[in-house]
Amino acid sequence: MSMKVSDHVLERLRDWGVEHVFAYPGDGINGLLAAWGRADDNPRFIQARHEEMAAFEAVGYAKFSGRVGVCAATSGPGAIHLLNGLYDAKLDHVPVVAIVGQTNRSAMGGSYQQEVDLLSLYKDVASDFCEMVTVPEQLPNVLDRAMRTAMARRSVTAVIIPADVQELDYSPPEHAFKMVPSSLGMPHYAPVPSEEDIARAADVLNAGNKVAILVGQGARGARQEVMAVADRLGAGVAKALLGKDALDDDLPYVTGSIGLLGTRPSYEMMQGCDTLLVIGSSFPYTQFLPEFGQARAVQIDIDPHMVGLRYPFEVNLVGDARETLERLLPLLDTAKDQGWRRKIEKNTARWWEVMERRAAVDAYPINPEYVAHALNDLLPDNVVLASDSGSAANWYARHLKLRGAMRGSLSGTLATMGPGVPYVIGAKFAHGDRPAIALVGDGAMQMNGMAELITVAKYYHEWEDPRLIVAILNNQDLNQVTWEMRAMEGAPQFLPSQSIPDVAYADFARLIGLEGLRIEKPVDVRGAWETALATDRPCVLDFVTDPAVPPIPPHATLDQIEAAAASVIKGDSDRAAMVRQGFKAKVQEFLPGHRHRNERPSRTER
Repeated sequence: MSMKVSDHVLERLRDWGVEHVFAYPGDGINGLLAAWGRADDNPRFIQARHEEMAAFEAVGYAKFSGRVGVCAATSGPGAIHLLNGLYDAKLDHVPVVAIVGQTNRSAMGGSYQQEVDLLSLYKDVASDFCEMVTVPEQLPNVLDRAMRTAMARRSVTAVIIPADVQELDYSPPEHAFKMVPSSLGMPHYAPVPSEEDIARAADVLNAGNKVAILVGQGARGARQEVMAVADRLGAGVAKALLGKDALDDDLPYVTGSIGLLGTRPSYEMMQGCDTLLVIGSSFPYTQFLPEFGQARAVQIDIDPHMVGLRYPFEVNLVGDARETLERLLPLLDTAKDQGWRRKIEKNTARWWEVMERRAAVDAYPINPEYVAHALNDLLPDNVVLASDSGSAANWYARHLKLRGAMRGSLSGTLATMGPGVPYVIGAKFAHGDRPAIALVGDGAMQMNGMAELITVAKYYHEWEDPRLIVAILNNQDLNQVTWEMRAMEGAPQFLPSQSIPDVAYADFARLIGLEGLRIEKPVDVRGAWETALATDRPCVLDFVTDPAVPPIPPHATLDQIEAAAASVIKGDSDRAAMVRQGFKAKVQEFLPGHRHRNERPSRTER
């Protein structure tokens, strides 16, 4: 039997080492589906419940494996559905290749069923490389370039293959005019800046007395080097959300996350520093960095298109974080005064005490901060964590201490709802021997997480470690937006948009063969985590939590939070009595050391 184009596509993916393709079927890729049958399902066709979830699973796989994630979908609606997950990959700089079908060439331009101009549709999301295969000889070049470009630029690429082309006999490019041959493989390289630029950066850093370091996901492979530089300079280290697993949270000078979901010590460090070193991060919120003119700044990033953003950097170093820091370290002077470092460590230690107190504050029925805080001490050393967008991301960012081999991620830049569950599914196909936990809100769970539990039920028997825990913060409120309305608009909760129904998530899990627990009392929280971590199958934990616990930004004042409290009182009458009686005390517990803006500091504080 002759090899068809569809057969060659799968063969070439195997040659690239692709083991899984996250996908959903449709007649626009019928040729590929038939080829999968002839190839004994190699690479594995992982069937999601929706194309968007397939894309998210490819993103999760890529984030947690360090390899290219591959997804596939049919023409028209299938290709459209992939887009949100692909944009998540694009904005978080994750290598993903999308293979999508298209109507037959003979029907193009005829307003045919499911005909969509995919080249135009994908022009932005796959801006680094997007091509349609119209003749067999275009392969393997198009597929090779899609794979290589995705890896080299850490981006999304797309290969569009009309249905009739999939069925053609494959013939390779010839040694002839207007034929483009190709080859496999992506060389490993680690670019480094020039010695002159490194020396300039060292001069800036050595001149500082109060150095702050910000790391992102680009620093993940430079853990030891970041620690050495921080010790040499007497610096503290804050972490962008995508770099939460780049450095251990139990190091005394690691101030934790930065930004709207960040920590108080990260905010204070940036407000007080005179020198800033940013490593592998494109953290977007300038207002959480030092004031312009306050600090001299150096940036290290592997992507020349990403340097110079967010802050007026004096020196931009384009290079691999590890290799660059190894060359920079011998040029750095040892900090003579450790007072700055001691202050950072003191503020950080106090912050973790605050977190413990915040988790212990009474709420009705369960404080969502306690749910995350109780998990922290139980985290397996090799756990893979994903948080969904929403208020769950606050508790993931602030309460969970990642260390050692633990991995964690979320939708950092797109901040889309819905990737929590598919992320950990993708992670399990990358690391079937590691436990995985997704922390999600009930809004995200209703949006698409429940359907993807069916995917979990379908595949978990294949995983060496079957533990995949989906922890739902069930407060029957689209909580992050509710609090944003209160804080930014001064508006009470608008129930028609914000209130969502209670759902028996645990019952549904048990119905499809998973474990499921509903937790309605604080005393049962820790035991539920322990039970889920000891089960022989995936488990859904339905934590009924209090929507009135505020996700307070690190720079918030008591006046701002009390204004938010007033909107709660106006907008949620059935909870008004509780709020009036306890909200101010609760907020003061959340913000120890904060004062009203007109309150004078004590003598000892002065």
